[in-house]
Amino acid sequence: MKNCFDVVVVGGAATGSALAYFLSASRSFKGSVLVIEKDASYQRCATALSAASIRHQFSTTENIQMSQFGSEFLYRLGETLEVEGEQPDVNFHEAGYLFLSTPQGYETLKANNALQRALGAQIVLLSGQQLQDRYSWLNVSDLAGGSLGLKGEGWLDAYGMMRAFRRKAISQGVSYIENEVVQVHREGARVSSLTLSNGDTVSGGVVVNAAGTGAMQLARQAGIELPIESRKRSVFYVTCPGTINDCPMLIDPSGAYIHPEGEGFICGMQPPPDQDPECFDFEVQYPLFDEYLWPILAHRVPAFEALRCEHGWAGHYDYCTFDQNVILGYHPDINNMVFANGFSGHGMQQSPAVGRGLAELIEFGEYKSLNLKRLGWERVLTNQPIIEKNVW
Repeated sequence: MKNCFDVVVVGGAATGSALAYFLSASRSFKGSVLVIEKDASYQRCATALSAASIRHQFSTTENIQMSQFGSEFLYRLGETLEVEGEQPDVNFHEAGYLFLSTPQGYETLKANNALQRALGAQIVLLSGQQLQDRYSWLNVSDLAGGSLGLKGEGWLDAYGMMRAFRRKAISQGVSYIENEVVQVHREGARVSSLTLSNGDTVSGGVVVNAAGTGAMQLARQAGIELPIESRKRSVFYVTCPGTINDCPMLIDPSGAYIHPEGEGFICGMQPPPDQDPECFDFEVQYPLFDEYLWPILAHRVPAFEALRCEHGWAGHYDYCTFDQNVILGYHPDINNMVFANGFSGHGMQQSPAVGRGLAELIEFGEYKSLNLKRLGWERVLTNQPIIEKNVW
């Protein structure tokens, strides 16, 4: 294998593979691309272990627009990522998100909805009575209303999407290797080379940090501190003997979520702050389900009192402790290292837009499609967080 590439991407899951696809698909980009992925099975990457959903219901322009692009990409994914006559199918269930609101949060919900609709998102506000009329199984006694996505929102096979990006990138000449970066070598304002776990050394004109929860260590080796932690999130698969018709991705005011999956449902929630430390293990948080999640769901949907937890799994967010938004682009101290870190649970749905945006940034020196500049390092270094009210 050669050891010098125009672009070296560290991390080959959804974001890294989307970037590799968009770079290699550009007719004007003639460079070589290497993707380094430490686990080619992807069994423990965030993409494979996520709840795998996409929504337009954010409160900031960039997050809304990135997910809108993601939905449009999903509509044509099979044709776009076709390889040798095989069109991938990621089984996109476009069933919408339903965000529920108490009276205390309803003005924020309305303000978010106004921005979403101004940007072209098809989101409708429903009163408490309209919710009850539409979803007879829902307890609306403490609700002021909700917002429902009519188009572009739902859930999908995230692992399948990532694999489709990867396969298409390889077909377009991108090289993938299974290995791990153990040392970043820096000379002045440039990353000069990377040492791999097998002792090999590779170099790139541009090095991209798309390493998920491994991003902090990679950045630190280059002399950069990322405000990111690895936070564990457990997902539970449950069944219910009752009939719940036309259930969207339901988001309770507490942040707990549930959506149909096969013959049952998957659900989860963020742990209480005092139970949410930085974490790297994969032990499922079953007490979280018993003590917090189940009571919340049973209150919201009375039929869920009979929920049965069949099994669960745990994965990790690369959680941005600064403002829970992704950090994108070049750091001013290193002129050839690009960062794509701190997605805080939104990486899968934002990966098509981020892949395209970073491909433009690397090739042309600027964003051309969506202006993602506000998500760069400047906001972190000048302490100007972007407040996303719908972090969830």
